[in-house]
Amino acid sequence: MTLETHRPRTGPGLPAGLTPDSVELFRAQLRGTLIQPGDADYAEACQLYNAMIHKRPAMVARCADVADVIAAVALARERKLDLAVRGGGHNGGGLGLVDGGLVIDLSRMRGVRVDPDARTVRVSGGAVWGDVDHATHAFGLAVPSGIISTTGVAGLTLGGGLGHLTRRFGLTIDNLLAVDMVLADGRFVTASEEKHPDLFWAVRGGGGNFGVVTSFLFRANPVDIVLGGPTLWPLDRAAEVMRWYREFLPNAPEDLTGFFAFITVPPAPPFPEELHLKKMCGVVWCYTGDPARADALFAPVLALKPALHGVMPMPFPMLQTAFDALYPPGHQWYWRADFVRELPDAAIERHVSFAERLPSMQSTMHLYPIDGAAHRVGPHDTAFRFRDARWSEVIVGVDPSPERAADISTWAKEYWNALHPYSAGGAYVNFMMEEGQERVQATYGDNYARLVEVKREYDPHNLFHVNQNIQPGPVRPPSVAH
Repeated sequence: MTLETHRPRTGPGLPAGLTPDSVELFRAQLRGTLIQPGDADYAEACQLYNAMIHKRPAMVARCADVADVIAAVALARERKLDLAVRGGGHNGGGLGLVDGGLVIDLSRMRGVRVDPDARTVRVSGGAVWGDVDHATHAFGLAVPSGIISTTGVAGLTLGGGLGHLTRRFGLTIDNLLAVDMVLADGRFVTASEEKHPDLFWAVRGGGGNFGVVTSFLFRANPVDIVLGGPTLWPLDRAAEVMRWYREFLPNAPEDLTGFFAFITVPPAPPFPEELHLKKMCGVVWCYTGDPARADALFAPVLALKPALHGVMPMPFPMLQTAFDALYPPGHQWYWRADFVRELPDAAIERHVSFAERLPSMQSTMHLYPIDGAAHRVGPHDTAFRFRDARWSEVIVGVDPSPERAADISTWAKEYWNALHPYSAGGAYVNFMMEEGQERVQATYGDNYARLVEVKREYDPHNLFHVNQNIQPGPVRPPSVAH
């Protein structure tokens, strides 16, 4: 199957097939804003969370409503334009933009409506998780999401959604009830367990391959004040702490979660000065259970005699924003990731050796738990395949300076190469750069063939291809057994 999706640009900044008149006609259709090279806000419209990546789209349609999205999809389809869809803009590989094509920018569509009686939340496609947390916390509710409040709702959800509440309430997609979508052929549909169930299955982990999601309907859960914060140990105890962590957390109650991390302590409050800029290991905790049980739950943690135990009561949105200042938009990022079923001693030794070489203050490795409630959903119940993994491992080189891009990328690649033999074979798509079809197929394993079938039905010409792409073509046998 030949996919006609890439065409050379022609004329003054316009892709082939577009004329100034056709652009002006499109502009007149929009209630939002059409931004092009030379416009005062073009540079801002092209800024990515990951400043290591630079792309220059021919047009950015900053949509105001669903009608704008329908018009933009129609233009891309009819004129055979490369099309990218941008929600919160956090995508590690910069896949919210495309060179020389059209970007559907949903950032103006940030509405959130909570129904406290039904415990549901309707969220527009351009919202970020801080918008959702602000709205739901007023009612003592929360939707499982990530760990940084500036992350886009759309991207995180469509990839699966891992974070502080995974063990207690499952992945973000396990709390998704329905989506409204604009499809490649221009149709506007609602997908749920009752309507377009095949499409609903696919969007729960299959990314942005099937259309533009303009709104999400989530189930909200009772979460208000949590016990949260980090516990830190010196790096020379990292192997000991990792061995303890691999046994402790999977056997802990599901209302306690914690992701393991290697960090360089930021030189700022609330960290004491004697720890500033020290390389350490730690666990960032979130406990949503009965406060009366907290002392007993954390007793084994304190028995390990940490250098810092910063766990305290806080509103859940406070925990969600704890890393925002450390990771603002505009830094250099290089991500590598894998799913992990086990943490053998040999893997721990390799982890520690790379932790000793953290190349910058913000570079890190996190292990996000994927057990508890997430394990009670079957591997074929949603497109998210790795329900049998225990952790999602992410290695990120991060630094504000473009001059450090090569250093942080090299460290992340070498670290990943050393640990990949101990992985389950695929990776959380939200933590992937552009790594090729083999990695995409490995990530979905034996769900990939079904995803291809859904792709053929809803996007047979691969209009939505600027993503971790599921191609509507022949399926090759997976290179990794699952």
